[in-house]
Amino acid sequence: MALREQSYLILLALADGPLHGYGVVKAVRELSEDRVRLGPGTLYGALDRLARDGLVAVVKEEVVDGRHRRYYDLTGHGRTLLTEETARLARLAAAAQHRLRPNPGLQT
Repeated sequence: MALREQSYLILLALADGPLHGYGVVKAVRELSEDRVRLGPGTLYGALDRLARDGLVAVVKEEVVDGRHRRYYDLTGHGRTLLTEETARLARLAAAAQHRLRPNPGLQT
C-alpha cells in the first residue's frame, strides 16, 4: 500500500516515539527540509485517518496550560507499513538513479 507523502512523513516523525500534534508538525517540517508544512486541519485529519486505519494510536492525553494535548505513537502495524514503504521508496530511488546515470553513447 503506497502512502501519501504527508502520511509517510507523519509516520516517519513518530518512528522515534510518541509526539503531540505540534511535535509532529515540527518533525515533519524538519524531515521534509521545510517543504511540507502541516496546518491543524490537515494534521488532525491525517492523524484521525491513520488512527482509523490502525497505523497510529493515542498513547497519552494531558492538559497543559488549559489546553488538551494528545500524544500519538506508531502501532505495530504502522511501523511495519512504514518499513515496507521505506523499502519500496528506496527501490524506486535506486531505479531512478540507474536510469539517470550518464550514458556515453547518447548525444544531447
